[in-house]
Amino acid sequence: MTLNRVTPVGDTQDPQATPGSWFGNWRVILWAKKQWLLPIMALAAIVRFYDLTAAAIWGDEGSSLLLARYSLGGIWNHAAFDVHPPLYFMLLHGWIELFGDGIFAIRCLSALLGIAVVGAGVWLVDRLATRRAAIIAGVLLALLPTAVRYSQEVRMYSLLGLLLIAASLALVYWIRHAQRRRYRVFYVLLMSAALYTHYFAVLAALSHWIYLGVIRTQRGYRFRHIQQLPWWLANLAIAGLYLPWLPKLLNLMQHMEQLKAAGDVGWEDPVSLTSLPAMIWSWLIQDDGANLPLLVFIAMPMALLVLAGVALARDRSVSRGSVLLALYTGLPLLLVFAVSFITPVFIERYLTAFALGLPMLAALAIDRLYSRVRSLALAVLVSLVGVELIGVNNNATVDSNDQLDHMVSYVNQHFQPGDGIVISDMLWYLSYVYYDQTGAQVRLYTPPRADGHSTRPNEYGFGTLVTPGVYLDSLAELTGYRRVWLVGTLDEPGEFLPLPATWQVGAEVRAGGAQARLFVVKPAVE
Repeated sequence: MTLNRVTPVGDTQDPQATPGSWFGNWRVILWAKKQWLLPIMALAAIVRFYDLTAAAIWGDEGSSLLLARYSLGGIWNHAAFDVHPPLYFMLLHGWIELFGDGIFAIRCLSALLGIAVVGAGVWLVDRLATRRAAIIAGVLLALLPTAVRYSQEVRMYSLLGLLLIAASLALVYWIRHAQRRRYRVFYVLLMSAALYTHYFAVLAALSHWIYLGVIRTQRGYRFRHIQQLPWWLANLAIAGLYLPWLPKLLNLMQHMEQLKAAGDVGWEDPVSLTSLPAMIWSWLIQDDGANLPLLVFIAMPMALLVLAGVALARDRSVSRGSVLLALYTGLPLLLVFAVSFITPVFIERYLTAFALGLPMLAALAIDRLYSRVRSLALAVLVSLVGVELIGVNNNATVDSNDQLDHMVSYVNQHFQPGDGIVISDMLWYLSYVYYDQTGAQVRLYTPPRADGHSTRPNEYGFGTLVTPGVYLDSLAELTGYRRVWLVGTLDEPGEFLPLPATWQVGAEVRAGGAQARLFVVKPAVE
């Protein structure tokens, strides 16, 4: 008796095609498993492009745009008087040539670099540990609030993070394949580019040296790369590539007092013992945690320290990748903290590139906990993601209707030929000129101090971006104007006092912590 297959109503599929369809479905599953990185990159893109243009350009971003307007030679020369090297501004110059200087276009460069950072971090952890650890690191990197924030600014911090993580990756590849010269070449180029992006890149190089020293002295299998000629030659090559910039760096260091006088370094408040945990909180929730209960304030940094200890203690790999990540994150954090007791430079954005090591180190710990105490590992992961989501939400809470650009737009709309515009502060000036469409020369108010000393910036720091004709020492110098716009800080109404007696307020607009007041100049009564 032959049993025939019963075909359900509506099932017109050829029985002979069933094996092929199963094979096709299996191929889809295999393809999906290979695309595990795509959801992580999509998450990184979503949080970085969300509200990318909501916040107005602020002073530091404005300085980037002013510097990028110069030719490449001009950028090289002016960056020599700035507090940052020239590479990012050169890249921004080329980016603007291609895509224009609209706010989405200029911030898009940092956002794309920030997304690439996540990919590089995942790649690095995938080389150091398991695929599971790489996926965890990807999620935590994608949501890391400090990385998200500075992926949305027209500054060099995303570029620096990408170069340093990529250089660390090249170092790992070279350790494992010392005979392959290309990895040393990649390391040299990436570290050189990082040093041309931010001076703090030297701290990453220092962490690499110490890491090689640690794995040279560990018990069991010892890596001798630190004493091999190729490593020394690679670092000599980095020094050689940096030589053209070295005289400019030395000149800048000789004039640090002028930079301090201009307010471009040392403007941060002195650090205290609470500054260290506050920095960790800033990385995670974009708030220094000062309003948190003391136990909570201390608990999170201590928990992360314990996670770092777990990652280090449970590391059974030959190359000790957890040591690399611990040094990459911890060494710059502690060194800059210590130096800041002398010269305050403990600034979140300067350390964001090193904060990237924190989620990668946590991922290693969670991965190693998972194999022993799965519930604890999942609880730690969920807690970290929850904390990061708080920070991502804090990043996104921007009132786009209360931004500087709305105030400047009002001035642009109500400006009349012959009006004067005066800004009270350098940072306001740097952002204001980006939005200005009047064609007038915007002046920067620099009244002398009570002792007669000038308040004009010197040629270092932001001062290198402003020509002397922009400065205005006295409102009495504004002759021939029928109307004058005074733009200043909202909570400092007296910064332009005393006003000429013939000036009368005609209009006022406030937004983004600034105010613009229109004064009508009345003829003097004789």
